[in-house]
Amino acid sequence: MGLLEEREAAARVRVEELQAEADRILAELAVAEAVLERRVIAGAELAEALSAGGVVTDVAVQVVPEAMPVATAVKVPVAGSIVPRFAEGMTLQVLAPDYRRIVELLESEPGGGEGVLAKDLAARMGLPLVPAKIEGVRSKAKRLAERGWLTAMSSGRFTPRQPTGDARVASGESGGRGGGS
Repeated sequence: MGLLEEREAAARVRVEELQAEADRILAELAVAEAVLERRVIAGAELAEALSAGGVVTDVAVQVVPEAMPVATAVKVPVAGSIVPRFAEGMTLQVLAPDYRRIVELLESEPGGGEGVLAKDLAARMGLPLVPAKIEGVRSKAKRLAERGWLTAMSSGRFTPRQPTGDARVASGESGGRGGGS
């Protein structure tokens, strides 16, 4: 038993190391994509300015700085992508669609703090209530909880973390969860 526990602990450490490395690589990828997008925009602006003459050049110079904050946005992830750790200022848009939907469903729950079971989440997502689908939702919700997007309760229920203004806007809510703690 002791040998198995040691192997499990070593595997956990390796998974955490690889997760940290994946997070670092995803951050570098986002920066590289932003640089590429800025350069593509700059090339398009230059081509437009050269083809239209000197008057448009002044307008193009004013447009490029406005486009730069948009260029720094992280590319929308695809299904099955890695869940980044939650940090202030992050929106739900950095999450893959299934993960985003789970967070949105939990944030749209009325206050009370009871939480929602994975089976109920699967039902609200329109998935068939078979063990494979329920466990898939549970796995995703646990991953979201590990990364700080949700809170996992000891009863197996999930609750939203205190939603930020960005999370409420991204999920379509206009205010707080109402009455929650």
